[in-house]
Amino acid sequence: MTTVRMNRRQLLKGLGAGAGVLALAACAPAPPGASPAASSGAAGSAPAAEPVTVVLWSSFTGKNGEAETALVEQFNESQGDVFIDYQFQGSYEETAQKVTAALQARTAPDISLLSDVWWFKFYLNQVLVPFDDLAAAADVDLTDYQDPLINEGLRQGQNWWIPFARSTPLFYYNKEKWDAAGLPDRGPETWDEFIEWADQLVEYEGDTIKTAAFAHPDGASYIAWLFQGVAWQFGGKYSDPDFTMHMTDEKTVAAGQFYHDTVHTYKWAVPSKDVAADFIAGLTASAMMSTGSMGGIKANAEFEFGTAFLPKKEQFGCSTGGAGLAILTSCPEEKRPAAMQYIAFASNPESTTFWSQNTGYMPVRKSAVESEAMQSYFVEFPQFKTAVEQLPLTQPQDAARVFVPNGDQIIGKGLERITVQNEDVATVFAEVNATLEEEAAPVIEALRAVEG
Repeated sequence: MTTVRMNRRQLLKGLGAGAGVLALAACAPAPPGASPAASSGAAGSAPAAEPVTVVLWSSFTGKNGEAETALVEQFNESQGDVFIDYQFQGSYEETAQKVTAALQARTAPDISLLSDVWWFKFYLNQVLVPFDDLAAAADVDLTDYQDPLINEGLRQGQNWWIPFARSTPLFYYNKEKWDAAGLPDRGPETWDEFIEWADQLVEYEGDTIKTAAFAHPDGASYIAWLFQGVAWQFGGKYSDPDFTMHMTDEKTVAAGQFYHDTVHTYKWAVPSKDVAADFIAGLTASAMMSTGSMGGIKANAEFEFGTAFLPKKEQFGCSTGGAGLAILTSCPEEKRPAAMQYIAFASNPESTTFWSQNTGYMPVRKSAVESEAMQSYFVEFPQFKTAVEQLPLTQPQDAARVFVPNGDQIIGKGLERITVQNEDVATVFAEVNATLEEEAAPVIEALRAVEG
């Protein structure tokens, strides 16, 4: 598969800036608002003489990639009606860029994994197929998906994005480091409590930190996703649902100042290019990381680790994240039931249990959480149960990060400037706020065109 590189301006244009919002819709064989047919190839129908080939683009590597490959193989071996042609495309961002280019070239896949910051842009361009009729025809109960997860893909009463690799941030800590520092075997209840603990966790070689108490990722590693919860904890936020920006609010700036101070004033936290790798290597005693990092940490860490809810400040705050599956309008109408058949399989209670236990991603089905297999796993591996218990306390991310084109990187690069480059928080956040307002303008215009 040829990799197509697009700069941010080109991608924004292709994904709906201003008057070009419907540019990709012309590439689609049918508008997504139309009710898709559910009779041809629907689950339970007579096997076809030749299996229907459905192309799936995805983004996972390492242990998570192995788990998804196994899931596809299980599906292909379980029946003869549908064959999934599984194609790895790179990171979430690379996958989305390739889907954009493929839609324009009319070579797009039938199904694509789309992250929390990308699916909405394709919805806005009207190149996603709604799931409701397809799910009903396949006997998929959409109410069995975890409410905070399924509701994020709901627009105008229809579902456009099915939960699959969904996550939340957790507080991870190295139990050996905790024990050596004489700390209780739990995460900190509040950031103020962690400030009291942190100096006891730092290890030095001369004047150089050998082990930090905490590590921050960079912009490319989704620091803006992790900081979303911290902003809420301090009483701030990135934006309102109507795209009113709040990066310059006093409490949002206070959250940013806390991040700055952990590195440059308290000096117990460090920026990291790969937080999970540094945690596994013992270079940081703790970090906020995705539930989706848990499988790799479990497989590779040579120490026992614990997980905890995110610390509070004024209040609790934690966002959801990760990726879901979408059917693109490039998928011919007669193939959509076959595409739905795979999505139903990949997110059914049994597959959810397999996927969650092998990756650390959230079990997206309520019945999976309640199953005997998952309940036994909670006992065997209580670190994973933390994510399930925290989920009801989470909330969807602010529009500034997930709905504004490149919002994640706009905020993330700003956070890099304060954690890595030691710049003034208020000044940086003012610039971030102005950029977000500028980039949000065409989205607001496009939303009016699409939703009224």
